[in-house]
Amino acid sequence: MALSGKLIGYVNISKSGDVFHDLLRHKPHEMVAIAPDKVHDCELHEGERGAVGSVITWHFTSEGKKQTSKQIIESVNEENHTIVLKVIGGELVDGKYKSFTNTFHVEPKGDGKVATWTFEFEKLDTSVPYPTAEMDYLCDLIKHLDAHNGTK
Repeated sequence: MALSGKLIGYVNISKSGDVFHDLLRHKPHEMVAIAPDKVHDCELHEGERGAVGSVITWHFTSEGKKQTSKQIIESVNEENHTIVLKVIGGELVDGKYKSFTNTFHVEPKGDGKVATWTFEFEKLDTSVPYPTAEMDYLCDLIKHLDAHNGTK
């Protein structure tokens, strides 16, 4: 059984990729206001908010449990609205994954757009489940943000 894996989630969206890129990168506090039951805080530890190399901790509730995810921004591409985040701490990786990278980007699809989350990970052992609940959480968050009227 493989210890390395890749999981991809797609969400059709109505808003532009700029909106989501800006929220994730520069304005996470707005996500807290839009979805307070899902996202509680985004704490900056090092660097400048949204800059490559900055370290942040997300505080959120998934599956009824309050959790954290400490991440470093590895790369950003403004053109295709891509953000690559390496998870370096928190309940997701502690005791479960040797490595976990989370990539978000938006691309055109037909007459609309699609937001894509890609997880690339290496499990510590075969007993660790695939991160499908985490993928479901992030896809649901994007749907919630897309439906919010104050997000343009």
